[in-house]
Parts: sequence; C-alpha cells; structure tokens
Amino acid sequence: MKIATAIARYLLGLIFAFFGANLLFHFLPNPPLPPGMLKDFMTVMAGTHYIEVVGFFQFACGVLLLVNRWVPLAIACLAPVLVNILTTHLLVMHGGLFPLPTLAVLLWAFLFWRVLPAFSGLFQAKFSA
Repeated sequence: MKIATAIARYLLGLIFAFFGANLLFHFLPNPPLPPGMLKDFMTVMAGTHYIEVVGFFQFACGVLLLVNRWVPLAIACLAPVLVNILTTHLLVMHGGLFPLPTLAVLLWAFLFWRVLPAFSGLFQAKFSA
C-alpha cells in the first residue's frame, strides 16, 4: 500500500506542478477558445490575474506532494481547486468529465483516504477544550 500511495502522490504532484507552472509561465500553446461562456470565463480569469493565483496554488501543492512535505496541507488546498476544475468542466465547458480531471479526483480521494488520520480533528461533532 505504501508503493501505491507513493505512486498516487507522485502522479498527482506531477499533474498539479506541471499544469500549475503552465498557468504561471504559459509554456504550452493554448488553442483559440470558442465564443461563448468559456471564452468569457477565461477572459475574466486572465484579465483579473486570478488564473495566476490558481496556478500558484496548483504548483505549490504539486511541489509539496512531490517532495513529500506537508502532504495533508497540500491535499486540503487541492480540494477546492479540484472542485473548481470539475465545476468548470461540467457547467461551463459542457464537455463532461475528461480523463485527466477524473484521474486527478481519484488520485486525490485515494491520498485523502491514506492521510485521513491527519484530518481526524475536523470530523469531531463536539469540541472539548
């Protein structure tokens, strides 16, 4: 199980480090966007520089996963990023779930399950001081 966890951590780290770096440094060519909601959405994301913030969090969490430091923090920070990726694919792109976002969610869920004891304090019904 340790090998599967390491493989999942490395794969998820590579995915987010690579695509986060692409959002920061734009080294992959982007095809022209079709007119409509997706183009409007991406124009707003790029115009407000929000896309760089998302890219920073993707890259930073990917690096944390690759160097095996603060993995629960990286997992916690990637959760809202994954929700936004899935929401964009389903509601804005109308393309359904592509293989890479689905793979990222499955890898994230597996890693979350493996580090679940780190989140045990979050799942308590009552707090006792």
